[in-house]
Amino acid sequence: MSDSHAPEAPLPADAGESGPHAPGVSVRHTRAKGEPRFPDGPSADPAGSHFERRIRSFQPRRSRVTAGQADALQRLWPTWGLDIDGQRTLDLDEMFGNDNPVVLEIGFGMGEATAQMAAADPGTNILAVDVHTPGQGNLLNLAEQQKLSNVRVGNGDAIILLREMLTADALDGLRVYFPDPWPKKRHHKRRLIQPEFLDLAATRLRPGALVHCATDWEPYAEQMLDVLTAHPAFENTQAGGGFAARPDFRPLTRFEGQGLEKGHVVNDLLFHRVQHGDRTDRSAQPPTGA
Repeated sequence: MSDSHAPEAPLPADAGESGPHAPGVSVRHTRAKGEPRFPDGPSADPAGSHFERRIRSFQPRRSRVTAGQADALQRLWPTWGLDIDGQRTLDLDEMFGNDNPVVLEIGFGMGEATAQMAAADPGTNILAVDVHTPGQGNLLNLAEQQKLSNVRVGNGDAIILLREMLTADALDGLRVYFPDPWPKKRHHKRRLIQPEFLDLAATRLRPGALVHCATDWEPYAEQMLDVLTAHPAFENTQAGGGFAARPDFRPLTRFEGQGLEKGHVVNDLLFHRVQHGDRTDRSAQPPTGA
């Protein structure tokens, strides 16, 4: 899951600039003290101090927001965006305007793969969550350009979303593609795919829901496989266990292609949420967070 620490907010060309600028070029705007980056866009800290401090699986990273991304955030966020504040329970049917199945994607980068999957499967709604502001703006742009009514963009901590804002069995799938591998041993506790996270996710996934993870960091792939295999609420779709081939519905991203050219090995994991009661299921206990 990516993040961004309040870069200076660019404005559209007609707001504070002496003349037009090329689309896609980053621009700067000096904000007054206390002025939000995007008055009608995502909040800098949607959950504020309402919830406990804990080890997070994502880290801040700075990146410029282009003029086009800023424009999308300002115009489209009120309709297609969601600040994860933990203060309300979401009605997903109302959010998407239909009762189609909903898949949660945690960490979508710049959103290209998310948009491709949404276009290829319009009958599935995608709630895509990240904290990287340029990526949020880019995905909103792509959704508008491609007329993707089945995408909503969440801003904030996915743990708070799962624990505080979603009801039991609300989700039909979970996607975690190329999460931060936290390669140093002392940082392994920051990795997202842990038993406690799966305990929580299991309470929000319907029986039969597909959990799909992918990573190009082989030691993390092995840990994911071990943790998912050991969890009683999930069952490997591969009859013999182990990793799965990349399914056709997960696009090959530019980043992934560059890694493959360098000899990186990408592993996909496909697990189903088992029927309640099929196995000893500790996720039936109240979630403790992650």
